[in-house]
Amino acid sequence: MTDPWVALEPGTDPVERGRALHKAHEWFTRAGTVPRPVRPVVAESWRRSARAGVGPDGTACVELTDGDLGSYRAEHPLARVMPLFRELVGTFAADGEHLLAVCDAQGRLLWVEGHPLTRRRAERMNFVPGARWAESAMGTNAPGTAVAVDRPVQVFAAEHFTRRVQPWTCAAAPVHDPRTGRVLGAIDITGGDGLAHPHSLGFVRAVARAAESQLALLVPERTPADVPELSALGRDEAHLLVGGRKTVLSRRHSEIVLLLAQSPQGLAGDELLCALYADESVTPVTLRAELARLRRLLGPGLLASRPYRLTAAVACDVTVVERRLAAGAAGAAAAAYAGPLLPGSQAPAVVRLRRRLADGLRASLVAAGDPDLLADWAHAPWGADDLDVWRALAAVRPTPTVRARLRELEAELGAPAGWARTGHPPRSAIR
Repeated sequence: MTDPWVALEPGTDPVERGRALHKAHEWFTRAGTVPRPVRPVVAESWRRSARAGVGPDGTACVELTDGDLGSYRAEHPLARVMPLFRELVGTFAADGEHLLAVCDAQGRLLWVEGHPLTRRRAERMNFVPGARWAESAMGTNAPGTAVAVDRPVQVFAAEHFTRRVQPWTCAAAPVHDPRTGRVLGAIDITGGDGLAHPHSLGFVRAVARAAESQLALLVPERTPADVPELSALGRDEAHLLVGGRKTVLSRRHSEIVLLLAQSPQGLAGDELLCALYADESVTPVTLRAELARLRRLLGPGLLASRPYRLTAAVACDVTVVERRLAAGAAGAAAAAYAGPLLPGSQAPAVVRLRRRLADGLRASLVAAGDPDLLADWAHAPWGADDLDVWRALAAVRPTPTVRARLRELEAELGAPAGWARTGHPPRSAIR
């Protein structure tokens, strides 16, 4: 299968696949082993469900009702993007006799809306607001599994662990806090076999990303007014905002402020000299002259010496990307990545930091396998020649255009088809 997170490839007979999955599910509940044609993502979810003690004949427990549910929903961060969900998904769900559902990070359903008849059918299995549909409570299901694995996922028919849910098909995608990268919950579409199509998974993925963008606009990352801010991604000359005044730094001053911001403990003169200059003939006098000019530019008190250091913590866009990567939020990290770090700099320490940041982000995107995120990187100037990303994109979105570009790259770079690089990305991808 091209995309392991999609339940059915186009052209697959849903009735025949449904029968095969039903037999596989019955075999698993009896023998504990997973036969074909169960997808790996579903097989792993079945095993987690069994380890959690979920029974195939279980029923969802309604944990919140009436006033408790209303209060919890009103305070939940996803309440702020419910108008967006309704605008993008509501009409589609109602017209297609589907349901729009939104759950929290614990798999608890907060909103279930859509076609009235479909809602009444769903109520029979407690697919209702306030009910807990976490994978650990109800087994494999799209919203519960999406928050469990932090990936968009589609679940078809007897792929559901609980028997009474097996007449349904659903697709869900997690929604992240754009500041911290943590999972807030998931957006889900639930309905019949017609949803067992790659488009439904791509749709909920796009809606989740739109919600994250909306949340970022509604709740921007706030930096205290007295904290200097450094923006160094995607530009050769960094911008430094101090006390409401923005200064465009020269390339060398950009390098110095960046490296000192990354080393709050400070750097000795010889350390800073080695970090900035590849040419060993550059003398300490040259560095001291640059630092004197920078001190005059920044004003009194911000740049200290012995060791050289910034006297105030600096909020840097590099740190935002690093923090989101550390939290495992590839999408949020990519959203904060405005481009390679000081791309024109040849300072050895900046080159290493630029490469490390780009490598970490691109590896995270390849591992996540989100075709939209991979496409954004591949079509950006810094990703145009990134062979690994184009190969990852071709694996999940093998359109003629993508395949053609991949062949061109392999020919240009002298890489045989199917060859997997283990070294650094092409320099054009990280410059």
